Amino acid sequence: MPDFMGTQAINMRIAVLSGKGGTGKTLVSVNLAAAAKVSTYVDCDVEEPNGHLFLKPEGIQEEEISVRIPKVDNELCNGCRKCVDFCNFNALAYIKDKLIVFDDVCHSCGGCVLLCPEKALTEKEKVIGKVQKGISDEVTVWTGRLNTGEATGIPIIKKLLVENSPQTNQLTFIDCPPGSACIVMESIKDADYCVLVAEPTLFGVHNLNMVYELVKLFNKPFGVVLNKCLQEENPAEQFCLEKNIKIVGRIPFDNELGTLNSNAEIAVNKNEKYRELFSNLLETVTKEVQHEAATNP
Repeated sequence: MPDFMGTQAINMRIAVLSGKGGTGKTLVSVNLAAAAKVSTYVDCDVEEPNGHLFLKPEGIQEEEISVRIPKVDNELCNGCRKCVDFCNFNALAYIKDKLIVFDDVCHSCGGCVLLCPEKALTEKEKVIGKVQKGISDEVTVWTGRLNTGEATGIPIIKKLLVENSPQTNQLTFIDCPPGSACIVMESIKDADYCVLVAEPTLFGVHNLNMVYELVKLFNKPFGVVLNKCLQEENPAEQFCLEKNIKIVGRIPFDNELGTLNSNAEIAVNKNEKYRELFSNLLETVTKEVQHEAATNP
């Protein structure tokens, strides 16, 4: 078994991305965390977290996450509508001589409170979700959960990542939301390395290109894992070759692996061939991070 906890391999944050759901992002994330043994897994897919289904953490601790939203005192409001004109999210409206706040679309910027000349707006706390912490063998599991209908999960992701500043002699795996929107940007901004998971289809290439453009924008070192590989032409592999993108691993299209994944089982704990597969992938990724640190200190 390779030693992932050598002095050069400490304090790594490895983010795992994909252009859409179902590509294999969580499969890769949870199995890398399990292969590393002593590690931290952070599920930033706050709208639909599912890493906990695989890792089954125990001793769950929970904390609610709140944001501040405007609260109006209509006795002080003179109907100037400056706050209404200011809000780009249309979270405020002045109707029938009364200022209305639409909590569900407010992005908690606080600008309206600062702008109000009559000091008619103050702020109140609104719970938007929670973070949970538990333990699965030697893996510390953090999960973010956004309440249904909330505008953004960024405050929850920020809390998850602040709580998970790099630990000595420990790898942190960040299971990002799918796609390339703001919540993904928040998830990768402090990552040391990004793993992009891709499927062997033309649609898979489209989704791969989304996250490829994102990590380039953030100037993050990265490599691609090709999932569901068959013994035939792979458009995602061809894309990597054309763009000179490093392929750090290949996961075969495998009925047994698919069954384990469907049953929310950690593959590396069930079969030695999968432990070897993900351990080799982890060794490759850690060497890539070490090389990047050595060449770009």
